[in-house]
Amino acid sequence: MKEHRKKRLIRALSIVLVSALGVGTILYALNSNLDYFFTPSEMLMNDESKNISSSRRVKLGGMVKENSFSITGSIISFEITDFKETILVSYEGLLPDLFKEGKGIVVLGKMHNEVFYAEEVFAKHDENYMPPNLDLDSS
Repeated sequence: MKEHRKKRLIRALSIVLVSALGVGTILYALNSNLDYFFTPSEMLMNDESKNISSSRRVKLGGMVKENSFSITGSIISFEITDFKETILVSYEGLLPDLFKEGKGIVVLGKMHNEVFYAEEVFAKHDENYMPPNLDLDSS
């Protein structure tokens, strides 16, 4: 093999190797920051393919069940339902302003012993949400 062809082959292989390492690093970083989303029915199904352990952080979404909200000390408890199954959620912290019973919600946390321990609570609003009118005319 001629010298210039050998150099060209080495350059091409090194470019492919560096590109593969870059893509591998990006995919690894994306996978470690991935949070799966489940409804209460999906969370309670005994499906081995999901492989949800108590150390795996997931998002749980549904509606806040009516008359399920309670506060004990600094712990806030409520139930999330998808109208088929219900999961008890325990949360310590401040709830968003849009949090209401009967409204949509997404919580981020971990499931342990049939209780979902939330780290963050995200209240959802519909696509027709309008902020309150501001009175900018102060004359």
